[in-house]
Amino acid sequence: MIIQHSADIGVERRKISDQEIIERLVYSLVNEAAHILEEGIAMRASDIDMVYLTGYGFPVFRGGPMFYADTVGLPNVLMAMEKLAKGRHGDAWKPAPLLVKLAAEGKTFN
Repeated sequence: MIIQHSADIGVERRKISDQEIIERLVYSLVNEAAHILEEGIAMRASDIDMVYLTGYGFPVFRGGPMFYADTVGLPNVLMAMEKLAKGRHGDAWKPAPLLVKLAAEGKTFN
């Protein structure tokens, strides 16, 4: 049924790597968190990381989504998001202005 439905709606089936799954999950968190920082809902990126680590069960060894993004490099996060934006539902991958600004300036969240 899934294969038929994919064909019916024009979705080409393909193997999705573990790395792409991680990027899709974590980078969407990072982008939303950048909006939260811009709006002043959170004061620091580390505050957001603490919420994810202690409240949502984000893997402690990763340090939280914002720390993870800093580790990967914000330009790399942005590049991956731009690639994802070219796919299905690409408008969901519009980067937060803060993310764009920090990546362009070679800065990090923390």
